[in-house]
Amino acid sequence: MSEPSAFAPLRHKVFAVLWTATVLGNIGTWMRDVGSGWLMTSLAPSPVMVALVQAASTLPVFILALPAGALADLMDRRRLLIGVQAFLGVVALTLAITTALGMMTPWLLLVLVLAGGAGAALGAPAWQSSVPEMVPRADLRPAIALNSLGVNVSRAIGPALGGVIVATLGVAATYLADAISYVIVIAALLWWRRSAPVVEGPRESLPGAMQAGLRYALHAPALRRVLLRAAVFFACGAAHWALLPLLARQTLAGGPGLYGFMLAAIGAGAVLGAVLMPWLRTRLGGAEGLMRFGALGSAVAQAGLALATTGILAVLLCLLAGIAWITVLTTLNATVQAVLPNWVRGRGLALYLTVFSGAMALGSLGWGQLASWLGIPGALLVAAAGGAAAVLLARILPLPSGEDELDPSHHWPDPHAVVAEPAERGPVAVQVAYRVAPERHAAFDAAIRPLGQIRRRDGALAWSVYVDAADPERIIEWFVLASWAEHLRQHGRVTVADRAVQQAVAALHEGDAPPQVTHLLGLSASTAARPAKPA
Repeated sequence: MSEPSAFAPLRHKVFAVLWTATVLGNIGTWMRDVGSGWLMTSLAPSPVMVALVQAASTLPVFILALPAGALADLMDRRRLLIGVQAFLGVVALTLAITTALGMMTPWLLLVLVLAGGAGAALGAPAWQSSVPEMVPRADLRPAIALNSLGVNVSRAIGPALGGVIVATLGVAATYLADAISYVIVIAALLWWRRSAPVVEGPRESLPGAMQAGLRYALHAPALRRVLLRAAVFFACGAAHWALLPLLARQTLAGGPGLYGFMLAAIGAGAVLGAVLMPWLRTRLGGAEGLMRFGALGSAVAQAGLALATTGILAVLLCLLAGIAWITVLTTLNATVQAVLPNWVRGRGLALYLTVFSGAMALGSLGWGQLASWLGIPGALLVAAAGGAAAVLLARILPLPSGEDELDPSHHWPDPHAVVAEPAERGPVAVQVAYRVAPERHAAFDAAIRPLGQIRRRDGALAWSVYVDAADPERIIEWFVLASWAEHLRQHGRVTVADRAVQQAVAALHEGDAPPQVTHLLGLSASTAARPAKPA
């Protein structure tokens, strides 16, 4: 079967309308960001203060992404997004009014940029996790790529348009244009008649959902690898984003037009990179080859910007930076989506956004401080060296293939309880008794360890395996969950890929009867108040 076209998702009306509205909204956001960055160079032109604008826009994602991801998994995503867009519209209007009236100060600007970043943080997981609801599974990967392309189309248009507006109408006009863009997005969301998916099993609380998301990441090796690779790349890649306004204004002695065109070149490069990506994937051998290409391309662009002496050369280098950026961003985003099952998709994407924004925010602060010591070219050269060295991580932590089947398998039999209100009871201890010959214990131990990681990933607070001292052929697998409701949710989280792991364990079990499963509930109220611990 042939791969779907890169633009196939646009055949689906809901995706096409929301994608178009989001592009227009992002154009407004980029115009606002250009205005904020340029305004700070007038209010407080130190490298640290200018870099703080970038940090203030991304730091809230680092702080709020996980609760936002949990909300995206628990709430009606359409209503959540409408509320977020309305809040962002109010922030943009406040920026416009205070700037137009001459009331803006450096710290007030940072506070309002921080508020805008908070709104973006609350909405981002809901936007990304809604994509599978808009397109069929066959079109999911090109839809993810189109979302990244849309961001960079807006990046190609918004900064250039923002630079022109700043130069002709003033910074306040960019904020007003941003406010109008949120009206367009809200109208598209009101038009969307979303059919909320049916939630299986007991509904999670917000704190419980956040804990489940963290637990999943802790015990999901594929997700951890993607997050670590993302952290290293974005920490180094933050340098040119944070220092670009000063590079344009001080090093290259340019105006807002040059700054806007440098940002636009990054966006144009991203669009070009998205078009070239299928060809690059074939030539470079898949996701890992794309990651290496993107990391090296970003390092070359940063080193070139450090040495550039003309605006034209800087714009060309920004074009290369954009190609490298979209290559890495799309590869990481698609890989994250591929290794996440639906039940934790919002929270997994939120953790990815946390890593992204945390690396960008902390990187921006670090590169701004380093630039105050070494100068802007020196900081960019150090960032380039770090990005090139990070390519070596590919040998130690290769990206996962993302080919596992993560749909729920529903192969576990439903547990039965005859006690009153079992869903409210806890903790729950589950024991699975196997019969394994002593000479096969080593093979059984190797097979069951991955199953233990799956149990922890999907809800277990503790997990162990024991051999019966009085009967060496009897092995007990034991794990504990916080409540009966959590155990019911665990049943729905087991994937098709997990079934193969469990079958490998069951193949070593001897006897005609299957392994015996026993469920134990905490007896007293005091026991139910806290998870049990292994002896």
